[in-house]
Amino acid sequence: MTVTPALARRAWGTLETLHVTGFFAPEVNAAYDRFAVPATRAGYFAARASAFGPCAPELVVSTFYVFAPQLVRAAVPAVWDAAPPADWAAARREGVATRLHDVLGEPDVAEAVELAREACAGLTPAGRPIYAAWSAVEWPEDPLLQLWHAGLLLREHRGDGHVTALLSAGLDPVEALVTGGLASGSTEFVRTTRGWSDDEWAAGTERLRARGLVDDDGLTQAGRDLRDDVETVTDFLAVEGWAHLGEERLHRLVELVTPLRQRMLDSGTLPDWIRSRG
Repeated sequence: MTVTPALARRAWGTLETLHVTGFFAPEVNAAYDRFAVPATRAGYFAARASAFGPCAPELVVSTFYVFAPQLVRAAVPAVWDAAPPADWAAARREGVATRLHDVLGEPDVAEAVELAREACAGLTPAGRPIYAAWSAVEWPEDPLLQLWHAGLLLREHRGDGHVTALLSAGLDPVEALVTGGLASGSTEFVRTTRGWSDDEWAAGTERLRARGLVDDDGLTQAGRDLRDDVETVTDFLAVEGWAHLGEERLHRLVELVTPLRQRMLDSGTLPDWIRSRG
């Protein structure tokens, strides 16, 4: 039996709903507040980049790809002056654990964790800098956090491949956000959280217009085709962990995690543009 990119995407999306809790749960931001770094999204940059160690802002700009350099530099390296990377990572886990247990309770996830960890065992680090850094981090002990951590590894592995797909498509960070926002209905979210100025956003839109990828109505057919190609390449590059797990066990993992995913979607933790995709 063959794991197709479409099936791999479905499996990723199921776990992703639990993983992105770490970006939106108020308990996570509250955990970051103890470090008192006023820069916008300081906790996000610090926690997600913590596996790199006390890195320079340039590494975050490069690997996170779609964030404005000035936004990153306002937070990094100030976050490392406030606390070491391990403390930021621990704060994120603490906040995530609180939200997961509040929403999901104490489900028996032993089988799901076993399957998710087996998928992660099939991931390889070459060309995947964020995944490679996180693959060296010790797994948490809490079973729900183990499931979340598996989602983290699979997400960062996929995300590294997504950057490769964006570069191959000739989409710079702003162009990636404009087209991706139009394709997913997340324009307001990405425009207000990625740090680009109105002038930079407008210039990126004009570059896309000149390529025939957007018009006054949004994405043109060429633009939709290009975004479809980006997602196709991303899906293809993200298959290896799921192929290692195998189709039968992949379906079982989806079956086990789907009720948890639905409870998280119903909890109001995630923004509407994510919930609407469920």
